[in-house]
Amino acid sequence: MINKDLVSVTLVTYNSGSFIRRCLESVLEQNYPHLEVIVIDNASTDGTADILGQFEDKCSIHYNEENIGFAAAQNQAIGISQGEWVLALNPDVLLLKDFIEELVLAGNVDRKVGTVCGKLLSISATFDLPEVQLVDSTGIYFTPMLRHLDRGSQEPDKGHYLNFEYVFGATAAAALYRRKMIDDISIKGEFFDSDFFVYREDADVAWRGQLLGWRCLYTPRACGYHVRNVLPGKRRALPAEINMHSVKNRFLMRMKNMTPDLYRRNWLAITGRDLLVIGACLLHEHSSLKAFAFVLRNWKSVMAKRREIMSRRRVQDDDLASWFSFQPVSRPAPKPSASAKLRVRSARS
Repeated sequence: MINKDLVSVTLVTYNSGSFIRRCLESVLEQNYPHLEVIVIDNASTDGTADILGQFEDKCSIHYNEENIGFAAAQNQAIGISQGEWVLALNPDVLLLKDFIEELVLAGNVDRKVGTVCGKLLSISATFDLPEVQLVDSTGIYFTPMLRHLDRGSQEPDKGHYLNFEYVFGATAAAALYRRKMIDDISIKGEFFDSDFFVYREDADVAWRGQLLGWRCLYTPRACGYHVRNVLPGKRRALPAEINMHSVKNRFLMRMKNMTPDLYRRNWLAITGRDLLVIGACLLHEHSSLKAFAFVLRNWKSVMAKRREIMSRRRVQDDDLASWFSFQPVSRPAPKPSASAKLRVRSARS
């Protein structure tokens, strides 16, 4: 049974020993009083399991016998969870103490809000703050080339992004999802598409949520830190498997969510980017050619997902197209009321 006041924090670990202790400590120190923490370990081999064992009295820990991928393991955790809200969290994130409380407050201002995100700042892999503080993410946006980027990424933090805003979507490094939206947009029982395995699964959820009429709200009052390993321009430093999933998931996401009108408006930019990606795989990144084989093998099942999404689509073409821009798009959103804050904070006692 779903608990209306409960927030379920769902984490997936895979060789996350460098981060997971401090991440869990920051979660367990949250001011928000109604939490359950669920961790799925994807067969780590670096000692992560030993660290998780020290939290088994405070968290629900589950150990998989193999690495089933981030998307499938998050679905596993969501299936166990009982909260009205689900916070998908990466183990390389540190949360300030009021992070979850502020997300919940923001999410409750509008019943159409299915996702809430806060302001993530960059931090080093050793959790040391840089001399110049950089923004990691204040939500994600899509360009007409179908690239999804983090809003504000790597900008010096000058105290900007201070407004409550509707944005396209949230990075699953720290994204709060409403249970009603999870149930509404899941396809064949999956919220995150397990075909993605890892990478872009949050952008796929954001696009699907937009198609089905849900909103994503950014609150500047929820702040945390994130160790960002995947950045545009650093592709060559990433493992070949990650790059392969990146290519595969670009095409899976488009096959499922692209509307004819959106393609018509942006076909030149989309085609140019596609040619660049395909050419790079043919000439340099041969390991990513497996992505195209996967797409062909799974064509029928992917198109079946598309048909279901499109049959339930609730937004008009103009509204959807307005989000795809080379500059981040955002729209004003309401702030939580003083009475809402009082109700949440009185529940601490």
